[in-house]
Amino acid sequence: MAKPSRKGVFKRILKQLKPYKFWVAATVFFALVSVAGNLLAPVFVGQIIDLFVGGEVALEKVFEKFIAIGVTVAITCLAQWLMNIINNRITYRVVKDIRESAFKNLQKLPLKFIDAHSYGDIVGRAIADVDAFADGLLMGFTQLFTGVLTIIGVLGVMFAMNWIIALIVFVLTPLSLFVAKFIASRTYFLFKKTSEIRGEQTAFIDEMIGNLKVVKAFNREDENLENFDEINDRLTKASLKSIFYSSLTNPSTRFVNALVYAAVALAGALMLICAVPLPIVFTVGKLSNLLSYANQYTKPFNEISGVVTELQNAVACAGRIYEIIDETPQTPDAENAAVLENVKGDIEFKDVSFSYVKDKKLIEGLNISAKAGQRIAIVGPTGCGKTTLINLLMRFYDPDGGEISVDGKDILNVTRKSLRKNYGMVLQDTWLKSGTVFENIAMGKAGATREEVETAAKAAHAHNFIMQMPQGYDTVLAEDGGNLSQGQKQLLCISRIMLCLPPMLILDEATSSIDTRTEQKIQEAFARLMDGRTSFIVAHRLSTVKEADLILVMNSGNIIEQGTHAELLAKNGFYAKLYNSQFAI
Repeated sequence: MAKPSRKGVFKRILKQLKPYKFWVAATVFFALVSVAGNLLAPVFVGQIIDLFVGGEVALEKVFEKFIAIGVTVAITCLAQWLMNIINNRITYRVVKDIRESAFKNLQKLPLKFIDAHSYGDIVGRAIADVDAFADGLLMGFTQLFTGVLTIIGVLGVMFAMNWIIALIVFVLTPLSLFVAKFIASRTYFLFKKTSEIRGEQTAFIDEMIGNLKVVKAFNREDENLENFDEINDRLTKASLKSIFYSSLTNPSTRFVNALVYAAVALAGALMLICAVPLPIVFTVGKLSNLLSYANQYTKPFNEISGVVTELQNAVACAGRIYEIIDETPQTPDAENAAVLENVKGDIEFKDVSFSYVKDKKLIEGLNISAKAGQRIAIVGPTGCGKTTLINLLMRFYDPDGGEISVDGKDILNVTRKSLRKNYGMVLQDTWLKSGTVFENIAMGKAGATREEVETAAKAAHAHNFIMQMPQGYDTVLAEDGGNLSQGQKQLLCISRIMLCLPPMLILDEATSSIDTRTEQKIQEAFARLMDGRTSFIVAHRLSTVKEADLILVMNSGNIIEQGTHAELLAKNGFYAKLYNSQFAI
């Protein structure tokens, strides 16, 4: 899909603020109070100067002005404090909304999107890019409102005090905005590139940490370090380039502001020396006011130029997040989709075709008929389409053509939730969440009791090693199982299936990481579990599928042989060669 434009992203950000319009109004109000206080304080200072310049000093009046300054500064500080609190509230609520929207859509995206993007890049968008967006948005709220209001307020007061000096300031200061705009228009794309390279680096680190054992086993440390250095070098160059251009903004605008201050001082001094006639009395105190206001007027231009630069980074990062939010979710369930209930387990593939890449065919014209309670084994060489078949059964992917039905109902016309609820699946790749052993097993059945979980673990031969853990079933596991062996992780995943007892099973290399002795016991447990349940068993070790009611032999996305173990051996075909190759002496 097309990437959102910079203008489109900015409009989206403004829409994100709509639910918080009350708080935005509040921050504008406190910004007004703060600006008013900053405008009022120099007036009192100028009046004190005029009191001293005028000859006899009335200390009572000076004291009154100092009290007025103190009260004004106190109110200004309070307004700024409240404004900052509100700004933080708005910013992090918006950030919360964006993260929720991104994560919510991630749950709905088809697996093909996840498969096509690195996990590290997706994580980088949801965390690092959102944090960068928050920094830019917070700076915008903190400095943009007060800056704009200060410029308007100061300019109005200066025109009221001395229109000649005000006109000088008004004509010169826009130069700093032109400079800022010129630089900011070029930094957006640099920040965008930096963000993309950062996502690439996060993906690489995630991949290397997740596969560190493989890296060490193949002595790939030096090569990986070279790859990391190459990415890191590109990131460093892109970051330095973007920072260099963005850092030009502040000194450039400060130079323009210094010229403005000098022009005000020179013009004011000439008016005092030459006694230029004005509608109002022009005094040293008023010149002091104008110089103070000139500083106040030019300071927001520096801040706004910095905000504009930071907003370029924020908008670039927000654009990457919106790409996830705007990504087309998986096709929703049909409006009249049925809920799959009381499933027997009759499964049929009718002329099914599917490919991950449109111009690269994988499965064509596939026909399978599995009766309720049958054990269907799927075997074949790597890449023949075994796992793809599982993805189609679970509707992780939808077929390009043909029909897959359960109990005579096309799975495209039933809800995904009810379909997947009737499957129990154990994969070669295990997944455990951060939590207790009990919580990880109980995921298989809502409201499962401790007794039910222990019974399931015993059936999966996981109870003994669980009880040897520090807190037994209450032991907290770290991310992805922590220090558990791959076999122990797989036993916990098998325990989930033993707990939920679904009407249909998918076992994709379910015992690949388990020792032979434990595997024999698990196979016995599976045999009891599969009794009366339609089961699909994907296996490379053909010794585990000999008892299957039907063995499907796949190659290049097609079923080239099918039958029982004995029938296929008798044919002395592809299956027989596979089987004999595993037991060749």
